[in-house]
Amino acid sequence: MAQITQVTDLGVPGLEDYSRLTDVALRRVSEPAGGLYIAESAKVIGRALAAGHRPRSVLLQEQWLAGILPLLADWPDLPVFVGDAALLEQLTGYNLHRGALAAMHRPVLAPVADIIRGARRIVILEDIVDHTNVGAIFRSVAGLGADAVLITPRCADPLYRRSVRVSMGTVLQVPWTRLGEWDDAVPELHAAGFHLAALALAEQAVSLDEFARTVPERLALILGAEGDGLSARAIAHADTVVTIPMRRGVDSLNVASASAVALYAVRTG
Repeated sequence: MAQITQVTDLGVPGLEDYSRLTDVALRRVSEPAGGLYIAESAKVIGRALAAGHRPRSVLLQEQWLAGILPLLADWPDLPVFVGDAALLEQLTGYNLHRGALAAMHRPVLAPVADIIRGARRIVILEDIVDHTNVGAIFRSVAGLGADAVLITPRCADPLYRRSVRVSMGTVLQVPWTRLGEWDDAVPELHAAGFHLAALALAEQAVSLDEFARTVPERLALILGAEGDGLSARAIAHADTVVTIPMRRGVDSLNVASASAVALYAVRTG
C-alpha cells in the first residue's frame, strides 16, 4: 500500500514538486539528477509506469484514490498526497479535473543508435516549438505505426505536461531521443540505411502520392517548425523532398496534420 498523506495545509514536505513549478523548473530540480516531469491523469500515469519510469509521488483528490492505487502496487513506499479540490488548485495553479498528477523521474535518453535499431519508419522533428504539435505528432506516430521519433536540439520537450497530455501518453510509449546537429546526424542515419524524406515546399519536391508508390525500406520523415518549416540545411541533407498536394490556394497543413497524412501514406502495413 502506498503511503497516503491527507493534505490539510500546503506546508507538507514533498509538495514542492507541484507548487506552481513550470516544466523548465522541474527539469532543473537538482535532486534527482535529470529532473522530473509531470504525468497527468490515471491513463498517462499508467503508461508512464508501464514504460518503466519511476514515480516520485502522486497528488490527487479523494474520489480518484481507488482508481489510482492499483497502478501503484509495485511502489508501496510511494508518497500519495490527497486533498480537496480547492486546496490542490491553490497548490498547483489549476483544477485537477483529470484526476491525478504524478511527479516522475525523467528517464535517461538512449543513444540514437539504440532508438533506430530495427526501425523501418522514424520521424524527425526539427525545431518544432509548440508543445501541442509535438504531442499530436507522437500520437500520430503511435497510431499509424511508425517506430521512433528523433528530435533536434532546439525542439520542444516531449515530456512537457501539455505534450504528454495531447499525446494521450504516447510520448511514454514511442521510443524517442535527441538528435545531434545535421552534419553529425545525417551520416549516422545514412549508415543505418535510412532514406531521408523532408516534407517541404520546394521546386524539386515530389508529391506524396508519387513518393508513396515506391517507399524506401527504411525511411525517416523530417518535419519542420511551425511557420518557417524546415531549415535550408535540413532540406539540403534530405535524399528526397516531398510535398502534400493541396487545393483551393492552401499551401500547407499544420505540421501535426501533415505528419498524420504522411505517415498514413508510407505505412508499412
